[in-house]
Amino acid sequence: MQASTHLIKGNLEVKISKRRDLSCFREFKERKSTLTRNLCIRRGSICSGLSSGAVSMGAELARARDNVETVARSLIKFRSVKGQASGGDVEDLAPINPHETSTGTVLPFVGVACLGAILFGYHLGVVNGALDYLSKDLGIAQNAVMQGWVVSTLLAAAAVGSFTGGALADKFGRTRTFQLDAIPLIIGAVLTAIAQNVQTMIIGRLLAGIGIGITSAIVPLYISEISPTDIRGALGSVNQLFICIGILAALVAGLPLSRSPVWWRGMFGLAVIPSILLALGMTYSPESPRWLFQQGKISEAEKSIGTLYGKERVPEVMYELRTAGQGSTEPEAGWIDLFSKRYWKVVSVGAALFFFQQFAGINAVVYYSTAVFRSAGIASDVAASALVGASNVFGTVIASSLMDRQGRKSLLITSFSGMGASMLLLSLSFTWKVLAPYSGILAVVGTVLYVLSFSLGAGPVPALLLPEIFASRIRAKAVALSLCMHWISNFVIGLYFLSVVDKFGISVVYLVFAAVCLLAVLFMAGNVVETKGRSLEEIELALNPTT
Repeated sequence: MQASTHLIKGNLEVKISKRRDLSCFREFKERKSTLTRNLCIRRGSICSGLSSGAVSMGAELARARDNVETVARSLIKFRSVKGQASGGDVEDLAPINPHETSTGTVLPFVGVACLGAILFGYHLGVVNGALDYLSKDLGIAQNAVMQGWVVSTLLAAAAVGSFTGGALADKFGRTRTFQLDAIPLIIGAVLTAIAQNVQTMIIGRLLAGIGIGITSAIVPLYISEISPTDIRGALGSVNQLFICIGILAALVAGLPLSRSPVWWRGMFGLAVIPSILLALGMTYSPESPRWLFQQGKISEAEKSIGTLYGKERVPEVMYELRTAGQGSTEPEAGWIDLFSKRYWKVVSVGAALFFFQQFAGINAVVYYSTAVFRSAGIASDVAASALVGASNVFGTVIASSLMDRQGRKSLLITSFSGMGASMLLLSLSFTWKVLAPYSGILAVVGTVLYVLSFSLGAGPVPALLLPEIFASRIRAKAVALSLCMHWISNFVIGLYFLSVVDKFGISVVYLVFAAVCLLAVLFMAGNVVETKGRSLEEIELALNPTT
């Protein structure tokens, strides 16, 4: 009796699936018929004045038929990612058809998510101008190690946050995780603003670090899951753009410090505002349709799709999700699977992207540019750091327009090459006596060129590449591992930069950063595949050619 029940249930599911497919096919035929009529009407109006109208109309209709068939092939394909990848993985991140999608309703929700990116950048950059002033107030002005801990506690906690962010997003959903994440962000900002001793400051930085670690994982994830395919690269780089805006905001917020040394408390307290806005904004933002579908919440997924792309897109996108999900038969990968022969190459590429990004010296510039400019004799050191932040924003805007045209790999190679040349210039400006009279100007110029080069590729590309190169069954854990590498590297740079500079000198440190940039160029050229215009399966197969 039980077997019979299962058989009947299976037959019903097959019939329902066939009906859904038939409905999609009928919808396609209606679109094809409408398109044919429209094309014929337009072509007919052109030909109506010709004496050989019948012959011309026949030729035009033949061309129209070719156009219809081209559109038909595109509609049938649905740009679905249904190919087998990595020995059985079928990517469940079904792309959205760009030619029929209006991004008008997607962009506001991307903007809300990017409040998390602003907080990411703001908490990274706020310590740049404030460090000297808070060190005096908290009694650690002569303690470089403790100052390093004030900087790096945020980064160590962010590593923990990034490791848990993916798991929280899978369990509670993307929007709910954003709301939960606002709690440590708000408390951390308040504690750092009211701190009367270094212990309270470190606890506040710890909580804020957990918060930005979680946002570093879920902001690009949420954006990639709601973005139309044709602008996935541009919207993916928007995450980095808003990180840069957050850093710039922190540097600009430090301008009043020279007149009001206690303003550093206000700088930390300002982070409460976007944290509250993030929690409120996510209350009205749609959940990721893919996450809802994976949870079996079909009606909620359809509602989310309607909000993001319009109600007329619901049948098509649901069909894509069903088609992509049918091929995935393997369970979610375990942590040990990331180090297997099958996945190790793609995982190592993801981790290496962030290793090179951090050890090329970017956050040494973000955290300590004010101190470096001061040592180079720049009178308005905080203003010079704000200029650096502005160049970061400008370069990221340019990168957003190039991402889907020039490609990810070429931008990475160009970016690291420019960063290496800039670091070499900075190193020489501090050592060559002939350049000594110009050391201040060269310090600013070299730093601006370095940050511009970074923002063109090394900044935005790694976070964009992660969702593209990882298969569905390893994505959450592989992203967590890569971001953990990011935050650990960031932590080491933040903790030891001042001590290493005191021991070896800024010129030697910048020369090491230049060498890392050269190694990065060689690694990118030999190991990173171009993902522009390629399906997720093609990308994974290129990274796993033996599977």
